[in-house]
Amino acid sequence: MRFLRTKKGQSTLEYAILIVVVILALIGIQGYISRAVQGRGRDAGDQIGEQFDAGSAAYNYTTTTSARVRETADAWSTTTEYQNQSTTRTGNETIGNYEALTWR
Repeated sequence: MRFLRTKKGQSTLEYAILIVVVILALIGIQGYISRAVQGRGRDAGDQIGEQFDAGSAAYNYTTTTSARVRETADAWSTTTEYQNQSTTRTGNETIGNYEALTWR
């Protein structure tokens, strides 16, 4: 009991009680904190807008690719070199009611 009678022991006990009270308060409001974090996540998702839905998307593309290819081979390996490669994409993409991209 001498430990409780000294001032050093008394201040240590006061700090321990204060820490326990803070931990109990945090445990008590844990549900409110988790709902607040979930609400902020939902708000951020709502601000993004309409989400992509593959069922409501329509694509109409024509892709043309051309290149000069040079291959050299020896006994152990083959080397392929592409020169003047180009890709052209024309068409459009519709997502929901919105015309998303037009490629030309």
